[in-house]
Amino acid sequence: MNTPEPDLGTAAIDEDSLARLADVVVGWRDKAVPAGAAGKTVREFLAAGNRLADLQTPLLTLDAGAIRANLDHLAAWCAQRGILLAPHGKTTMAPQLWSEQLHRGAWGITLANFAQLRVARTFGVNRLLLANSLTDPRAIEWVAAEQSDGARILSWVDSVQTVEVIERALAARAEPAVLDVLVEVGGVGGRTGARGFAAALEVARAVAASDVLRLVGVAGYEGSLAHSATDDALARVDDYLRVLAAVHRELLAEDLYGDGADVILTAGGSAYFDNVADVLGPCITSGSAASGGRRVDVVIRSGSYVIHDDGFYREISPFSRHGDEPFRTGMHGWARVVSSPEPGLAILDAGKRDLPVDEGLPIPRAIGRALGGPMSPLVAASITAVNDQHCYLSFDPRTTEVHLGDVVRLGLSHPCTALDKWTLIPVLADTVDDQRVVDLVHTFF
Repeated sequence: MNTPEPDLGTAAIDEDSLARLADVVVGWRDKAVPAGAAGKTVREFLAAGNRLADLQTPLLTLDAGAIRANLDHLAAWCAQRGILLAPHGKTTMAPQLWSEQLHRGAWGITLANFAQLRVARTFGVNRLLLANSLTDPRAIEWVAAEQSDGARILSWVDSVQTVEVIERALAARAEPAVLDVLVEVGGVGGRTGARGFAAALEVARAVAASDVLRLVGVAGYEGSLAHSATDDALARVDDYLRVLAAVHRELLAEDLYGDGADVILTAGGSAYFDNVADVLGPCITSGSAASGGRRVDVVIRSGSYVIHDDGFYREISPFSRHGDEPFRTGMHGWARVVSSPEPGLAILDAGKRDLPVDEGLPIPRAIGRALGGPMSPLVAASITAVNDQHCYLSFDPRTTEVHLGDVVRLGLSHPCTALDKWTLIPVLADTVDDQRVVDLVHTFF
């Protein structure tokens, strides 16, 4: 099933702002950059033909081939199902990667808070979904002002009180403004969101009665209700999504959506976007009588797919669960042995300040005598603990030799808490076979 782009304008990013990143001077504040490159621009650094071997540990790298494959894979999947994608930009906070997503047809970029919105607008992103409620009066005023400058920023409301907060903030504004919002449906034990069908309808009716808000959809996040792919977890996700669909149908029946508004139903992180397509997909219309002549689109917000991991998402991703072509691991950690105080124990020079640990400890995959040199698989080895600046590598000294100065390649879990530790991240053409540094990705956390 293929559906045309909704009549909401074209999602865009300012290419000139992106191009200026090549003129940024790198230096001591960018821990991925070797000391000898300090004072060079990004353009000069890349032109010098640096390779992985020219960098230093601790280090996080991205894989260009994996990123391209992942971008193309989800874009094609969405197009085949008529699903729109507004990838969660907070995963990477990297406008260079947002641009690649938009160029592959992303509907817009999702973000989580006011500071992230400001980054996106600085780089000219003109269509944004705020997966949160606006309650800061300054943020509300800013969104209204950005909207008057041509941006479209949709936010969520999950209580009548949220509606009242926005109304008070806009009442103090000299210029009139109407903000587009989606009613957020939550689940018991979940995060934000009106708890259940009746509560969501109460919020929607408050929005419909407001002079400064226009209701344009229903939103939710199923990821806070499940954290595995067991039958019970998937059933909880589906039950929750059915509530979103029921709320949407009732909003149509009561004609609560704003005048002239196309409708968005949005859910779907990086773990259960297939469930979203299955349960909410039947709600998609291009303007049928059943939807009151309105266009209805389903928008997923997957963010981690672009820098797919080697842990949590590798296991739970729909493309892994269903035996389809899985996403490729797009990030790797590199750490050096700085101490071997006991047989079978090596201490590495990367820790929580460098690598993510919240969804599982790093996984030692290979070891070599030098960064960028030949590596051998690590068998029966594990990271048993991580401090601020160190990892504890456990190995069998009878079968594995570990020397001071050796470099370990680490598989990582959870991109959202990996990229935030780095202001500048080298991108390798290929992690194993072509270790040229082909780009430097800037992050803005």
